[in-house]
Order: sequence, then C-alpha cells, then structure tokens
Amino acid sequence: MGNSDLRSLAALSECPFADIEGSTVAVDAHNWLYRYLTTTVKWTDDAIYTTADGTEVANLIGVVQGLPKFFEHDLTPIFVFDGGVTDLKDDEVEKRRKQREQAEERLAEAEEAGDQLEAARLSARTVRLTETIQETTRNIFDLLDVPYIDAPAEGEAQAAYMNRVGDADFVGSEDYDTLLFGAPRTLRGLTSKGHPELMELQPTLADHGLTYEQLVDVALLCGTDFNDGINGIGPKTGVKLVTEHGDLFGVLEARDAHIEFADRIRELFFDPPVTDDYEIDAAINPDLDAAQTYVTDRWEVDADEVERGFERIESSVVQTGLDRWR
Repeated sequence: MGNSDLRSLAALSECPFADIEGSTVAVDAHNWLYRYLTTTVKWTDDAIYTTADGTEVANLIGVVQGLPKFFEHDLTPIFVFDGGVTDLKDDEVEKRRKQREQAEERLAEAEEAGDQLEAARLSARTVRLTETIQETTRNIFDLLDVPYIDAPAEGEAQAAYMNRVGDADFVGSEDYDTLLFGAPRTLRGLTSKGHPELMELQPTLADHGLTYEQLVDVALLCGTDFNDGINGIGPKTGVKLVTEHGDLFGVLEARDAHIEFADRIRELFFDPPVTDDYEIDAAINPDLDAAQTYVTDRWEVDADEVERGFERIESSVVQTGLDRWR
C-alpha cells in the first residue's frame, strides 16, 4: 500500500515535543538512517565523507547531525536494525535494485555533462546501506551509548512490537506501514524540522469503522511492499468493500480476484518475526571525545562538518540533566 494511500486513512495530528518529553522511541533504524544519508549525499561534497581509499561514510555525518533532535527534547531513541528480508519482499528488493542501477547510469551521464545539480539529485537515489555503513553506524552508537537492537526480520515490525508491549512509548518512522504492523503510536517527521506528526492506530480504526485485521485487508487490496493491489481499488473503495464483505477473502470472492500468497502476507503483518531478547537502558553516557576521534581521525570525516552536531549533543546532555544521561 503506497504511503499516500495509507496517509489518506491514518489518524494524524501534530505532536509538540513538550508533550512527549521523557519518552522512549523505537526507531526504524534503516528508515531514519536512509533519510539522513540521502540528504548528506545530496548536499555535501563527497570528498568530505570519503576516505583516502575511497570508502564513503556519509552516515557518520547523518548520525551526528540527527541524534541531537532526540537528546534536545529528552527522548531516548532505541534504534532497530533490519534483520533478514522475507522472501515475500524479493520483488520489491529487486525493483529497488533496478531503480538504483538506472539512477547510477543517469548519474554518470549527468556527471559527464557537467550537470552538478542533477548529479547531486541522482546521487541521493543511488545510496545503499553498505556493510561499512551498517558497521560504522553501530560503532558510533556504541561510543555515544545509544541503544540499538537487531530485529529478526523487518525493523519496523520489531519497533511496532516494542510499542505494543510497552517497551517503547512510540515508534519512530516515516513509513505508514507501522500501522499495518500494529504500532499503536508512531512519530513521523523526526528527520524534519519542527514538531513531529503523531499517527495513531486506534483512532484510525475508529474513523473508518474497521478492525485492525480489516485495515490490513484494505492495504492488501490497495497493494503493499509484499503484493500488488487489485486494479481499480484505492483506499476509500477498499474500506467500502471490506466493510461490505467482511474481510479480504470476501472481497476477492465477490470480485473473482486473486492475491498471490494473501494468507502469508496477512500473517506477516499479524504475527511477524520479532524478539523480546533485548535490554533497554535509558541512562545514556556518551563518550564524546572518543566519538569525535572515531569520526574525524579513524574515518577522515571533515571535522567542520560534524563539529556543530557534537556541540549540540554535549549541550543537550547538560541541559537535559546529568542524572538522566550519566
């Protein structure tokens, strides 16, 4: 189901930071990191985040610039990294790979033509979360004492689970699919300026007279990362049909339609692979000197590019209160 489809159904409201101070947020790490990574690549000279041997670590700039937003508002992030990708998502992964390859071809053409603006735009589309990016992100989190866990499969499914069982007050993600994984409360816009946007599951269901299971059924009719939708069915029509026929299979029978692996996809949303094998410690004690050395000396990132981010982290530790963070 496309983001625009789910957004048209979701119960959304502005959420002032003052209302959520002291909360924990289970952050979809890949989603959060990708946002900062693409922004950094798009607007920063690649020489600033590329080592002498050609390794790119734009993620370190993104992490240092993105973390202060949590600390300055007394929020504890728990970053949740994706584990293995379900085979049902193979088509989506392949689609994204092809899109990236096409962008890489167009990027080479733009660079050859000297079109710097177009090259910058396309560079952001070719970003991949490489093994180095994954490793260095975890390492900088360790030095800054920021908690993170590895999900068995989808990071947003694990984050939604943590929200449901009360181990996190919110999920942090730009994706609307957290609704389909049953997250009660999701904060969107944590990578943007201004206050975040609160997306709530129960008000969403109440607004449309749906059960959670029926919301997932509407999503399958419209299309998700795991399946194509039924031609001609959008969110409003999907709600109407599911309400009329009771569930996905009632709609499919009435329309003589078929969704491949429908049972497995529904089960993936209803009961995804998650773990409760984790510990959460909100007492963050960052080693700023070691973190700065790691970023600027070990990975040769221009110190000027991360100086302000580290200053904001240090300042927010003091302002939030040493008893909480140390």
